[in-house]
Amino acid sequence: MPRPCDTAILSDVVEYETIIGLEVHSQLLTKSKMYCSCSTDYASAPPNTHVCQVCMGMPGVLPTVNERAIEYSLMTALALNCTIPDHAKFDRKNYPYPDLMKGYQISQYDMPMGINGYLVIDIDGKKKKIGITRVHMEEDVAKLTHRSSLEGESYSLVDINRAGMPLMEIVSEPDMGSPEEARLYLVKLRAILQYLGVSTGNMEEGSFRCDANISIRPVGTKEYLAKVEVKNMNSFRAVYRALEYEALRQREAMVSGERIAQETRGWVDEKGITVSQRSKEYAHDYRYFPEPDLPPLAFSRQMVDKLKAGLPELPETKFDRFVTQYNLTPYDAELLTDTKPLADYFEECVKLATGKGTEADIQKKAKGISNWILGDFTRLLNLDNMRIEDSKVKPHDLVELLELMEKGILSGPLAKKAFEVTFKTDMRLSAVVKEQGLIQISDSGELGIIIDKIIADNEKAVTDYRAGKEASLTFLIGQVMKASRGKANPAVVRQIIVDKLGGN
Repeated sequence: MPRPCDTAILSDVVEYETIIGLEVHSQLLTKSKMYCSCSTDYASAPPNTHVCQVCMGMPGVLPTVNERAIEYSLMTALALNCTIPDHAKFDRKNYPYPDLMKGYQISQYDMPMGINGYLVIDIDGKKKKIGITRVHMEEDVAKLTHRSSLEGESYSLVDINRAGMPLMEIVSEPDMGSPEEARLYLVKLRAILQYLGVSTGNMEEGSFRCDANISIRPVGTKEYLAKVEVKNMNSFRAVYRALEYEALRQREAMVSGERIAQETRGWVDEKGITVSQRSKEYAHDYRYFPEPDLPPLAFSRQMVDKLKAGLPELPETKFDRFVTQYNLTPYDAELLTDTKPLADYFEECVKLATGKGTEADIQKKAKGISNWILGDFTRLLNLDNMRIEDSKVKPHDLVELLELMEKGILSGPLAKKAFEVTFKTDMRLSAVVKEQGLIQISDSGELGIIIDKIIADNEKAVTDYRAGKEASLTFLIGQVMKASRGKANPAVVRQIIVDKLGGN
């Protein structure tokens, strides 16, 4: 197991580079399964209720192809700059695991949906092209739940609801040289799938899954050492940590003279290690042969061109537009376009806030909205491990908050408080402001009474201010804010104090 001192040890030996390729499986947002008419809305359904003879693998049944799944996979291949071949076919992939009802999986081998594509990531301010080997279709497998009885016996429960779900696999070239590049690739790929509307891209729910192939080799050489496949990673952070661990483990093995086995290893998140699961399969182990129950697919150029012309705005294009149209910094635009729900939320807020405003007005309000979304809003979302689309704060709430601040009705601190209460409750922002009395005090008469008391109670600060110590003014303003429970308008308070004490 790698230790913190390993980096220092390795610096005196052969320098190795890391080689990473990723295999991403993404469930598609179709209404029915890949080869039958069973509903895909199984997430909250009782086990084994969204099943039929086809997805149960009963003898004598015949699969049929989900046309929408084919369309979604072609759209993805086009968005990833792949070449769409004239024909594709399905193959049987044989292996003996108990989550396969038929004893084989209907997949694609040598004639996939798309080939030879690429995806561009930004790493350290530079663009890097990651090759896409292939995009192909297959079916998901059943879900196994492993249990142990009180008597110590172990057993597994099989839920077939997931079996037959349309599953698209995207295989990259081994072009990534670090865990961070792998993480950026996954973030970009997920965003593309979300923008296309073909997948939720949710790793935690299992609709977007990643297996990583990682190896090392001496810098300057072409030949890889043994390739290790890493599984069981259910978040971007887990992928990063697993690859970081595995790269160091393999380097340590080389230093100590151990043989690196070509194997499949599982990531154990709570321990921060990978563990050996089984020897790594090769393509011939699966005994692929053409699926006899499904005909090959033919793609006309007219159909492909129509799909390509109908692709929605993708992350890179939206990023460029956010920078030019809203005058956002590239950093802010990149964060906002990381996921489609986040970008959609931002643009809905801008639309509500600006209407038919001037370009300068739109850009000013867009910057304010961006600051709130990427600041306080993101902080609260992260604390609750929540997605923005699941938040109780709707775009009109955020826009109303900014309008109240612009009118001087809410101060910055009061706005933060109102926003946090809205985030944590079912109340609308306007109701929160009214119920909790958060309206900012700007009336000079009301503030004057508070200020007179603060001046009377802080003679030394008054004397220091009149002697030219500007920090004393800040102190007095702070005392007024405290006395008003944060409701006083700081700008009005400052002016009243200066007028009463004589301006410097």
